[in-house]
Amino acid sequence: MLTRLPIMLLAYPEIFLLAAGCAILVIDLFLKDATRWVTYALSLAALLGCAVLTMIVTGMTGGQLAYTFNGMFVSDMMASVLKMSTYVAVALCLVYSRVYMADRGLYRGEYFVLALFATLGMMVMISASHFLTLYLGLELMSLCLYSLVALNRESAVSSEAAMKYFVLGAIASGLLLYGMSMIYGATGTLEITEVARGVSRILQSDHPSKVVLAFGLVFVVSGLAFKVGVVPFHMWIPDVYHGAPSAVTLFISTGPKLAAFAMAIRLLVNALQPLSGDTPQFPSGWQDMLVVLSVLSMAIGNLAAIAQSNIKRMLAYSTISHMGFMLLGLLSGIVGGNALSAAEAWSSAMFYAVVYVLMSLGAFGMVVLLSRAGFEAERIEDFRGLNARSPWFAFIMLLLMFSLAGIPPTVGFYAKLSVLQAVLGTGQVWLALVAVLFALVGTFYYIRVVKLMYFDEPQDAGRIDAKLDVSVLLSANGLAVLALGILPQPLMQLCFYAIKGL
Repeated sequence: MLTRLPIMLLAYPEIFLLAAGCAILVIDLFLKDATRWVTYALSLAALLGCAVLTMIVTGMTGGQLAYTFNGMFVSDMMASVLKMSTYVAVALCLVYSRVYMADRGLYRGEYFVLALFATLGMMVMISASHFLTLYLGLELMSLCLYSLVALNRESAVSSEAAMKYFVLGAIASGLLLYGMSMIYGATGTLEITEVARGVSRILQSDHPSKVVLAFGLVFVVSGLAFKVGVVPFHMWIPDVYHGAPSAVTLFISTGPKLAAFAMAIRLLVNALQPLSGDTPQFPSGWQDMLVVLSVLSMAIGNLAAIAQSNIKRMLAYSTISHMGFMLLGLLSGIVGGNALSAAEAWSSAMFYAVVYVLMSLGAFGMVVLLSRAGFEAERIEDFRGLNARSPWFAFIMLLLMFSLAGIPPTVGFYAKLSVLQAVLGTGQVWLALVAVLFALVGTFYYIRVVKLMYFDEPQDAGRIDAKLDVSVLLSANGLAVLALGILPQPLMQLCFYAIKGL
């Protein structure tokens, strides 16, 4: 049945977004600043159109695996769920940042077009079934993000952050590309499913390409670790999060994390699972690498966050620790023992990635909300006495901080719990204990923000001026963290169903 579908049907959302982005770019040329809301509305409409097309494609394929463009592009349930989550994240970013960007003279068509093309790159990464497709999506997303960070040309800090991001990103892309080329040299193919078969054949023989595969694996994992943002490839995250405009930081910390998760699944699980290190032919592989990356990320991320006085840098180090936690779910699927337990472990990692994006949207959304013309709410002290200024937004921020800390009944608790259960299911009790220990350490700096909001006098007694749409969506964002904490099963089951279909 799937073979009778139109060849380009699976890529209709990507084709539509490409056409919409080009159209919006042209239309914006004829708009004045007073009518910039047209670009904003068209951008949201483009994301809505992508969501409708994604649902249509999913309905026609039934969520089953389907390939097009000679196996270079795949549609499956995981791609559909991650794409829908990306649309929601990008749309919320555009809504939250509208006033912020207008106050700073950055409310221009370039911002919306770059955001849409970055989203297109994420979508291509999510549906990539070929090393070339994956790399093209990655570069499209990355180049747009570099430009977004440098969008405020009058800010030396933003320009410096963009330069650091560009240089380090180029190095990481080079590592990834070099690793892919070595794997191609060993297997003779760039198609992900064929790479897995080629690697298995090489491991079952005495072929000398095993050494090439080992080196290629190291380069691929290094490039992937940079894109995910884990130690020791984390050096760009605090500086970029701090230097970029807060609205751009909001964007970088959300959608790209979902694309990076999909990239990890496509590369490590779909293509290089035989190199995980769980076989006698290859006893030490990427599972051991992820253990080191995960532990270092949780340790350095949480400990460094304690010393931060800038909330964007604090949340940046928090991101590093959360990505380390997510890697625990990925590595736990390899030693799960059977396909079902592996799917549960990988679905816990996917659940964690989606939940983290939801929490990050709210946390950075609050930073953007409290900022105003001529003032950046970047210091932790700027949240002092928020309860006296706005009890409701203080409550929303409390929910977000509790969720990031993993305190029940918020969804962050169940995200951590599902990953820990996956780790314990592999018998790696020591790894679970390390994760719990650093999670407890991380609780301190989240609770510090809550303490400042509720028990300190406000430094700024000014009224928080929030647009109705921002207030409603930010409130829904915070309440969703609580609601999904009370009823996490639907989202967890959705993630499990998506991963099981790989």
